[in-house]
Amino acid sequence: MVALMWIAGGILRLVPESLVGRLLPGSLRFTTADIPGPPIAPSEPVRLYIGPVNWAGQATAWAKAAVRYLSGVGAVTMAYRTAKDFSFPVDNPVPLGVYAASRRWQRAQYRAVSEGFTHVIVEAERQPFGAILDRSARSQVERLERAGIAVAMLCHGSDIRLPSRHAAENPDSPFHGSILSTTAKLERDARRNRVLLDRLELPVFVSTPDLLIDVPAATWLPVVVDPPAWKSDTLPLERTIPVVAHAPSRGAMKGSDLIDPILRRLEYEGIVSYRRVEGVPFSEMGNVYRDADIVLDQFRLGDYGVAACEAMAAGRVVVAHVSTHSRDHVLSTTGLELPVIESRAENLADVIMGILADREHYREVAARGVEFVAEVHSGRRSAELLRPFLGAGDHRSVAR
Repeated sequence: MVALMWIAGGILRLVPESLVGRLLPGSLRFTTADIPGPPIAPSEPVRLYIGPVNWAGQATAWAKAAVRYLSGVGAVTMAYRTAKDFSFPVDNPVPLGVYAASRRWQRAQYRAVSEGFTHVIVEAERQPFGAILDRSARSQVERLERAGIAVAMLCHGSDIRLPSRHAAENPDSPFHGSILSTTAKLERDARRNRVLLDRLELPVFVSTPDLLIDVPAATWLPVVVDPPAWKSDTLPLERTIPVVAHAPSRGAMKGSDLIDPILRRLEYEGIVSYRRVEGVPFSEMGNVYRDADIVLDQFRLGDYGVAACEAMAAGRVVVAHVSTHSRDHVLSTTGLELPVIESRAENLADVIMGILADREHYREVAARGVEFVAEVHSGRRSAELLRPFLGAGDHRSVAR
């Protein structure tokens, strides 16, 4: 992606706009008819724009939370779209080729944001307006600041998590050896992005607690899910042979290779029914979790995110490796213990057997997970944490 942006900025700016889209490879090609219009600014006093990635649909979720719970706030989200993304809802979707190479789109987008919005949150240290007008995120952010826009940065995970640091501290880190072919690139990107954050000296949010190790001065902005959308009318662990689901977005990152053999053995022994889920659209994930008893999240990164929250909201028993650092931060900032059952991959079989031996207790843990998500990840807390940056008024009186 970075290489594409530099090519677009360095070469395609010399090509007539009418030809640019035809010169891009494969799915990046576009015509003028594919160029979307600029975002329409809300009418509220505080007008927030978030982009350009919307990973896991979180930009949209945070924006909706700010609008719902804070007075005088309107918000618009933008994300470039690739052929492989999950098509999470976003207000202003933009084809990747347009984002990377259309001068017309980038000029109109910058004009609409700088003239119509009061606040911008830049996700994952990516250029909010592509790479034609200004080739770096820093120059684009500084241009927004000169236009009088308040800007904050938001880190999602691999954009700022330093692989060498993570590998040194975590024996099951995905950044050991050749587990990931992209480790060297992720190391370079994370170091470059940390330099960018230090130079900009802007407010920084991170989406998961473990990222505070890499950006200690940042504020944890909890991910947001919609609890009613995940609600289940059934209790977990009532079947004789429970269903164990694992639905990794990226198997190598989540440690699927570590746990698949364990779960297949337990299934062979007739202890569980294992469902390894891949390629399921986001709209169908609710059924995946509601049809499970136990959901396995991740066993390499040591953190928890959207998937774990969705499974907890569905009232499932969630098992994962979550670091002491993350658990302690959740407890210290929310007053609640994270109700994700701790397990390393190496002792997962024993943890599952323990759950099955005390089903009533773990049904209670699952119920606490529903309450935890409603309190920490339903949007109200995230809106409160955005309020100082937005300078918004008191909370709206909105029922949960």
